[in-house]
Amino acid sequence: MAERLFLFVQFEFPWELGPPDGRYLVRAPGTDEPEHVVVLGTLAASRRAGGGGFARARSRRRTTPPQPTPQPSEVPVARVTIVDPVSISAERQARAWLADLDAERDVGAAAAVLNRVLYLHRIACADPYIHEVSPAQALTIRAGWGEGEQVAGGQWRFAHELAAAGVHPLGRRWPGGRRYSAALRPGERLAQLLGGRAQPLTCEELTLRARLDLDQGRLHHAAIELQAAVATGLPELAAEGRHELSVRIAELQKLSAAVAAQDRAARAASEQGPSEEVVRHALERLEAALRARTAAGLR
Repeated sequence: MAERLFLFVQFEFPWELGPPDGRYLVRAPGTDEPEHVVVLGTLAASRRAGGGGFARARSRRRTTPPQPTPQPSEVPVARVTIVDPVSISAERQARAWLADLDAERDVGAAAAVLNRVLYLHRIACADPYIHEVSPAQALTIRAGWGEGEQVAGGQWRFAHELAAAGVHPLGRRWPGGRRYSAALRPGERLAQLLGGRAQPLTCEELTLRARLDLDQGRLHHAAIELQAAVATGLPELAAEGRHELSVRIAELQKLSAAVAAQDRAARAASEQGPSEEVVRHALERLEAALRARTAAGLR
């Protein structure tokens, strides 16, 4: 009988992701064949107190004084294996696949599959605190292959560790993998915000949500979030009276009608939906305006 090997990309994260350990079949809407198999497993977890544990701890007399320098607590490590359900029959095919693997592209695609699972789990549980992940947050990223029972248990016959997808030789990147400008100096801005010397704009959070939705393939969500971000951001930016942003504000005003049209298309019960090209372009211009505002404010 011919050998059957399965290719995979695997992540390890230092927290529990949300869904219970197990195997999950991921299918495209309206199809029967699985696109991916997602295997979730927890490698280690700290002991948790049962119900009412905190109250009981308060009522008991302390017998051992706390250590002045306590040891770090154990944390759960979630291992996620994204498996291609189409098997191959020869190890030389697997080695050729690994040799041709584009780390940024293929790791990003695997992370998108995982984030789809987490997004749908958030919806199913109605829990807003379950969130997507970035490859840059992973402790380890591997690519490899194994037999069916091996990969179904998060194991492998061969695996190669990949460099973190969020690290780029030409500069730092956003947690999602996109490079950001050193002109933003996020440490300085954080100090300003925490110290009360600056306030975040409402549109900044809305813009980040639109970017996350667009990056995760949720175009309808992104169009609606973008409309909210532009509608909120234009008066916020104009109220600051920064002459150096006047050209960027004018550009956003010209784009606002197209953005509103994409919002209407996203809300309409039609198959056409919003235009990804329009949404992506307008979002990039809004992000550019906010970067320029931040950079100018730190001079």
